[in-house]
Amino acid sequence: MAAPTTPSATAAPAYKCASSAQDIDDSSYDGPWPDNWKITVKTCAARSGGTVYAYAEAKWDGTAFREVDDVTIFDGAKLRLQIKQSRDGTDPVVIERDFTAIEDRLEDSTSSGNYNGHYRTPTISHRAGRGALADSTLFLDWHGDGRGYGRHDYTASPTV
Repeated sequence: MAAPTTPSATAAPAYKCASSAQDIDDSSYDGPWPDNWKITVKTCAARSGGTVYAYAEAKWDGTAFREVDDVTIFDGAKLRLQIKQSRDGTDPVVIERDFTAIEDRLEDSTSSGNYNGHYRTPTISHRAGRGALADSTLFLDWHGDGRGYGRHDYTASPTV
């Protein structure tokens, strides 16, 4: 009798990532305390056959002078993740999703009011030709500044 065979496991695609950081001013605060947030976003893409997978991960070091878990820091925040087809000139977007759950994470502090944290988007995927990449943009709408969403572009992943 032949030994039973087990199905071979498919290897997870290898992600290629790029990371960049920005110091972002809290435009709603004009007081004496330091108010910049250092936000780093790592954008990753992988390919398995004709499908490209992407995610973004944000990490931040925010202020330490606000109230604990202050839900009024932002009127809105979202991390936009895109899969693009790499071309000469502007890279066309194949798929795009906005992840608004980052706002709750940004407004969540330690018990001492320190706003350090992280957020990882769910993975998105789409069929794309050779030379695709992932790109991410952070949009922040500071509460009470009257400026709406400010756009912060981060480094795209290498092509996959």
